[in-house]
Amino acid sequence: MPKITFLLKDGSEKIIDAPVGLSLMEVAVKEGIEAIEGTCGGGLACATCHLYVQPEFKDITMPDDGEISEDEEDMLDLAFDVRPQSRLCCQIIVSDELENMVVAVPGTDTDWS
Repeated sequence: MPKITFLLKDGSEKIIDAPVGLSLMEVAVKEGIEAIEGTCGGGLACATCHLYVQPEFKDITMPDDGEISEDEEDMLDLAFDVRPQSRLCCQIIVSDELENMVVAVPGTDTDWS
């Protein structure tokens, strides 16, 4: 299981062993990351699983065609503090390639540009 670090608004971090094949939203909810609600259950009907992906991992989390879907873009339009690294984590499926990835919940200070 890849280790994924969640940076939280209070400056703390939580390192999680994430099961391969689950969405990152499912992992976050299961592990009690309060800032990730996943209200719609991963149906691309809300933006409550919005987070920032460490730039080094952004391309790895993208769909095969390299572009997020129009549905994801539409939901991100409703999200708080959208940045270039923003994704809906219900659309990120955990794989071994995500080992040591760092993500941040909205409102977290990062030095990612």
